[in-house]
Order: sequence, then structure tokens, then C-alpha cells
Amino acid sequence: MFERLEKLIGHDNLNKLNKATIAIIGLGGVGGYSLETLIRNGIQNVIIIDNDVVDITNKNRQLIALDSTINKKKVDVFKERILNINKNVNIISLDIFLNEENKKELFKYNIDYLIDACDTVKTKIMIIRECLNRNIKFISSMGTGNKFDPKKLVIKDLKDTSYDPLAKVIRHEINKLNITDKITVLTSEEKPIKTGLRTPFSYSVVPNTAGILIADYVIKDIIDF
Repeated sequence: MFERLEKLIGHDNLNKLNKATIAIIGLGGVGGYSLETLIRNGIQNVIIIDNDVVDITNKNRQLIALDSTINKKKVDVFKERILNINKNVNIISLDIFLNEENKKELFKYNIDYLIDACDTVKTKIMIIRECLNRNIKFISSMGTGNKFDPKKLVIKDLKDTSYDPLAKVIRHEINKLNITDKITVLTSEEKPIKTGLRTPFSYSVVPNTAGILIADYVIKDIIDF
């Protein structure tokens, strides 16, 4: 099924993608599009982590959010979808809220690349620390809520981010830990739109584009393209 991709990147590079194991934490608008983009481009070993169910409010931005999937576990719905795209994919699904107490359930596996698409600050900090300590390549998605321009999405070092409230919080926590390593993130350089409400809102083009850009970055890093 990857003949057209193989003609573009070559057999050896496709083989690298086939053999790589990618972990995706968070299967929302960003993580879901990252996951599907990876699967449709030769990744055949994935670990997916999410303990949420599909909600009707997900329908504006999440691939698996349909009337037929409401209230179903996201990991279960995505596992079925992935195997319907490529039956040869090896999937480990973890229906957990990843934290310090259960992180061994993820990090007991050999991971070549980790995509952090969760939205919990403590979990994001833990992921960064674990990946740096274990020498696992990773990329972390920052905030896409209340953003409207997908052209303002960029991938850069955390320390160079701006106009991203979540990145600001993560930077502060990382500085307190005296971590000086490069931390690759996907961020938006657009100023958040003020709604007057605490709940962030989503224009689906932004998180979905963010997910695709993250997958593109990971794929090209794996094959050194």
C-alpha cells in the first residue's frame, strides 16, 4: 500500500519507518491527526495512550468523533480505525491517564520517538524529563486553543516560543528544574484570541494542522530527510 511513498523516499527509508516504534500520548485533535498521518505513511508500530471517551464536543476537530463513536473509548476506536487502514500495524493501547504513578506502563517499551499531545502540565513535564533521561526523541505539542491561523504554527525550541500561554507555563517549570536541554515543541506564534472565558475554544484547522506538522517532523527526522 506504500508504493507511491516508496517511489518518493526510497525502499531503505520506508523500511526505517516500518521498523520505528512511535508513542502518541493524547488522541485529541492534535494527537489523532498525528497518529493517522503516521499510519498512512509507513509507521507500523505504535503505542497509543488516552483514557478519555469520545464526546459530542469533539466532533468539530477529532477524526474519530462521529455519532456512532460517542461515549466509546478513544483508544478502542482508534485501534479499530488504524487496523482498517493497515492490518499489519502492531498496536499497544493503554487506556490510562499517564502520570508519575503509572509511567512505567509506557516506558517499559522500547520507544524510538514520542509525541506528546496531551494537555496536562504535570504529565507534559514528566514526559520531557523521562525522554531526556532515557534518550528518547520526542516532540511536545503546546497550545492550539483560541488560535485561528494555521500558518502561524511552527516547530522550534521551547525556550524560543512566544504568544503561547501553555509554553510559558512549561518553560517556567522546566527552568525551575534547571533543565537546559533542547526541547522541541510545536507552537503557534499567533496571539490567542480573547473570549473572556477560561475554557479554550478550537478552530479545527489549527489543531489538525498541528498534528500533521508534528507527524511530518517525526517522519522526516526518522529518515533524516
